[in-house]
Amino acid sequence: MTKLLNKLAQDRKGATAIEYGLIAAFIALAIVGALPGIRDNLSGTFGTIKNNLQSSSTQG
Repeated sequence: MTKLLNKLAQDRKGATAIEYGLIAAFIALAIVGALPGIRDNLSGTFGTIKNNLQSSSTQG
């Protein structure tokens, strides 16, 4: 039994999987945190395009 516990304590595969999981979670949090700013920028850009297209169609 002690031999099995020592073998499990030396196994690092689980620790690596946990590390990758934490990295993925932090990346997901960064993406979620950046989305409102990206959404606002895109809304402004497409609003400008829409206004320019509407003004050019009324002139021509």
